[in-house]
Amino acid sequence: MPTNRPLLIGISARIYYPARPVLDLGGIWTRTLHYLEQSVAHWLMSPQVLAVMIPAVDRDSVVQRSDLSLHGYADALDALVLQGGNDISPQAYGEVPIAPQWQGDAVRDRYEVELLQRFMQAGKPVLGICRGCQLINVAMGGTLYQDIPTQRPEALKHVDAEHYERQLHEVDLVDGTPLAGLYPGRRHAMINSIHHQAVKDLGRDLQVEARAPDGMVEAIRWTGGPGYVFGMQWHPEFLALGELHDEQLDGQPILNHFLQAARQVRDGRSTT
Repeated sequence: MPTNRPLLIGISARIYYPARPVLDLGGIWTRTLHYLEQSVAHWLMSPQVLAVMIPAVDRDSVVQRSDLSLHGYADALDALVLQGGNDISPQAYGEVPIAPQWQGDAVRDRYEVELLQRFMQAGKPVLGICRGCQLINVAMGGTLYQDIPTQRPEALKHVDAEHYERQLHEVDLVDGTPLAGLYPGRRHAMINSIHHQAVKDLGRDLQVEARAPDGMVEAIRWTGGPGYVFGMQWHPEFLALGELHDEQLDGQPILNHFLQAARQVRDGRSTT
């Protein structure tokens, strides 16, 4: 039955680890922090949508994994957003880091893979942004380029520290995909790009829905059964911070599509 209660959208936590050694000033800077970017929360939030951050649990936590199940979050919430952040550890897809700075965040990897699995098992929609897109691919058995400039030196510039979210490049939407269907008559657009890692080998039951002109995968969708699991390499929440010009891809149709899927599940209707 349809309900008027707001959608409850879970958001995976970013994790801040204090540098070692730390200057012991007391307060939060000597402690591990779980947080989300304001732009992600604000992109989702409305009078009909509430954003809920889901904390991670690891072996050093006061609460242990044996004490709680992420099933509870998947049962209570209507959908999940995997936000951007630290690199994924190459060990998550069976590789050794090419360089020490690409060790990634194995704690967050394990936590987010489990979250993804629990929400998929519950039939709840999942949306991955940047790292979240890569996490979906790895969770499905795929691999990543650990560093695009090193492994694909001929590729476009996909990250620019000076321009950050204002670094743009073209994206091509794949004909016949649900993503292309959200933008009738449009097959090319500009997106922001803030990543040095990217999908290399595609995971099982995933289809590519967008590519950069250099062939780099920019969006993927799970096709292994009913349900909604979509990942995009760009950050629509940053596009929402400023004015869109005509060539930039408006993220609102993607958000509307995701929230529609969440409402259908909440109201007991099929998302297929």
